[in-house]
Amino acid sequence: MSDWVRRVLVGVAGLLGAIGVATAAMASHGEDIRNLAAISAMALAHAPVLLVLGLMGRSWALSIASLMLTAGCIIFVADLAIRHWIGTSLFPGAAPIGGGGMILGWLGVAAAGIFRGLLNE
Repeated sequence: MSDWVRRVLVGVAGLLGAIGVATAAMASHGEDIRNLAAISAMALAHAPVLLVLGLMGRSWALSIASLMLTAGCIIFVADLAIRHWIGTSLFPGAAPIGGGGMILGWLGVAAAGIFRGLLNE
């Protein structure tokens, strides 16, 4: 895994962690909390994973899977945030595209683990 990928993953993990905690706090004080709760759940579920992948990931397969997971999570969370605060979507189909990116990222992590001997650098 290249150094820039590691830096991106650790940086995004920190941002998602902060976003997750902040939106959880906002959700505990608001009335319309559905999107805030979903943002918090997605951010806090993926932040530790991206941190570990950024610190420990070694193979090119994990790099690709990690970047797919990162992009999917950013798109999904951004779409929910824009829906919550602005009332419109990030772009048409953003949530399913982001969700699909996260699913593909997770499947990539699984494949990298299953085929570890074939996919190491």
